[in-house]
Amino acid sequence: MTASPAGSEFDLIARIRARAGTRDDVVLGIGDDAALLAMPPGMALVVTTDTLNAGVHFFADGAPADIGWKCLAVNLSDLAAMGASPAWCTLSLSLPQADPAWIDGFLDGFCDLAARHGIALVGGDTTRGPLSVSITAMGHVEAGHALRRDGARVGDEIWVTGTPGDAAAALQSLLSGAAVDRALRARLDRPTPRVEAGRGLLGLASACVDISDGLLADLGHLCQRSGVGAQVQLEQLPVSRALAAFRPQLRWAWQAGGGDDYELCFTAAPTRADEVQAALDFAGVSGARIGRIVAGQGVQALDAAGAPWQAPRVGYDHFG
Repeated sequence: MTASPAGSEFDLIARIRARAGTRDDVVLGIGDDAALLAMPPGMALVVTTDTLNAGVHFFADGAPADIGWKCLAVNLSDLAAMGASPAWCTLSLSLPQADPAWIDGFLDGFCDLAARHGIALVGGDTTRGPLSVSITAMGHVEAGHALRRDGARVGDEIWVTGTPGDAAAALQSLLSGAAVDRALRARLDRPTPRVEAGRGLLGLASACVDISDGLLADLGHLCQRSGVGAQVQLEQLPVSRALAAFRPQLRWAWQAGGGDDYELCFTAAPTRADEVQAALDFAGVSGARIGRIVAGQGVQALDAAGAPWQAPRVGYDHFG
């Protein structure tokens, strides 16, 4: 964590360092030019980076604790999709001004989630500019056993954890000025990275991806990497109690095309279904089979009558 010689910036860095968390495998953390980390033997390093900007990924006037939680959760979700155990992270903040109260609130959420997953903050940077958060998260997984996007096979069943669509419903309600169900809002502001589920799926799932840009879009990425196609049965998509209050066509649009879910979408052979369900149960995560991998290309969503259905919006594209 580096700084220019400005008292306020040093103060912010001191606040962050005081709450960085520790691990035995952090040989050298915040305070030097770089961190020194000890990798466990037989493990492969897993690294992911995400940048979240105010007005794009979160509301600038949102609760700082919620912003801190979500920014880390997004990265941990990537580790979960690889079946990795979280270990370390770096944090870079662009702030319009040095606001200790905002930093303390941000760290409340960030450090809460970090502590739950035993992750240590080992470095980063601060600078003045528009509100933006960049995090690099690192973890490890047994060498040669990581979950990947390129292993789906024709005949595999498609699974999803949790209830996709909740976050998109909350966001749309907020943007339209409508009242927002508390449970839906929590799913938008504080997503739950499915780390334990990802670990449990090692050796069971043939391919896996986390849902950040929308179920159909992210499943499409998995299919493209695997060289296969997919059929998704909309009637089989799991529905939360709050989302069930909306009419099916609207609900499907959020479930299939919305983003910000940070659930896992994965494939597995039908013969492994009982083992998959047991692994999800052990992780305390709900899961549902929503379709099947087929020969060909692309993802086809089917309605209750088996007719093709097109989502009004298929996934998020920053430059689309």
